[in-house]
Amino acid sequence: MNQNNTIIRLETKSDYRNTEALVREAFWNVYRPGCTEHYVLHTFRNREEFVPELDFVMEKDGQLIGQVMYVRTNIQKDDGAQLPIMTLGPIGIHPDYKRQGYGKILLDYSMEKAAAMGAGALCFEGNIDFYGKSGFVVASTMGIHYYEEPRDAEVPYFLCKELKKGYLTGVSGTYRTPQGYFVDDKEAEAFDKSFPAKKKLKLPGQLWL
Repeated sequence: MNQNNTIIRLETKSDYRNTEALVREAFWNVYRPGCTEHYVLHTFRNREEFVPELDFVMEKDGQLIGQVMYVRTNIQKDDGAQLPIMTLGPIGIHPDYKRQGYGKILLDYSMEKAAAMGAGALCFEGNIDFYGKSGFVVASTMGIHYYEEPRDAEVPYFLCKELKKGYLTGVSGTYRTPQGYFVDDKEAEAFDKSFPAKKKLKLPGQLWL
């Protein structure tokens, strides 16, 4: 895809290191001092639930400025059955290009491709102020509950979107974050040391200090 002088294409093995460096820049000191998202991406590529057909990077003027990855998962329905869905993330834009619309372009393009592959719905943790612009809603309003919160709680950061109309109609169940997103902090720290040193800062608004 070519839009607004950008190219969206599948990631290749030759991109791996540059993509990880991009993700590191995009998330450094955002949710915690430093970040682990680049290590999450690094480890997920070797997991069976990783979707290589939805592993995209975005280029502008020959420079890598964005990436997104998708993972297969499911909703544990209250009747005991599992409903296949997908989740996404990390989705990152280089700090020099944030708040310019590139993230939405990348997100919307990748969701079109996920729908074309047959994905019925997406669930993940994110900011409704951003993702709401692409049609996401708070998942509890659709009967999907987040495993770490009470069933009757409205969890503003747990979001959902149908890619097939009616896919979640009548569904009630629980979503659990895929195990691959939980990485060992010591292993992540060791991986991070292979990149140029950056200062970790404790900043207001971070989720983990």
